[in-house]
Amino acid sequence: MRDAIIEYEEKYGKSMDTVEIEKSGDCFRLLLDTKGRFFLHRIEKTEAEYKLCKVTQVFLGPKGVPQLVTHDGRTIRYPHPAIKVNDTVKVNLATGKITEYVKFETGNLCYTAGNNAGRIGVVTHSEKHDGSFTTVQVTDASGVSFATRMENVFIIGNETKSMASLPKAKGVRCTNIQDRKKRLEKLAA
Repeated sequence: MRDAIIEYEEKYGKSMDTVEIEKSGDCFRLLLDTKGRFFLHRIEKTEAEYKLCKVTQVFLGPKGVPQLVTHDGRTIRYPHPAIKVNDTVKVNLATGKITEYVKFETGNLCYTAGNNAGRIGVVTHSEKHDGSFTTVQVTDASGVSFATRMENVFIIGNETKSMASLPKAKGVRCTNIQDRKKRLEKLAA
């Protein structure tokens, strides 16, 4: 099952999808590692009941009904009026309703895509460039600061508290030397 729906397409999935294997009872969240590859992060059964979705559009539909569209294509009617584009909503998969939301603000915890895929950090600064992309400065848990486009930033929690469980590496990218050293230590053990 993917997002509480039985799925037959084996090559379909987006970041933050929840995957449940009914026979074994295991639940996973589909995330990107720091090398840009999809991997399954094991989660608890209670965490598989919701999904984090980035808001991509907010508009008035037919008859003036406010609606929002998320990164995975969901259209949700009557959202909270304070929810804007680039905010993150926590969607209950059973009902399809929004239970929580987090604003796109400085100081919030984020998960990135693009060239900095899979990295997790705190938004420190956002710069709007007219006629170009808006860039966001992010600082990860090891203190390394990097910049990425706003479209690649996915807010996952307030300050340092995440709304979803995180992998044990906490989204910190290793250099090639550090990565080689870890592999050699693993082989020696």
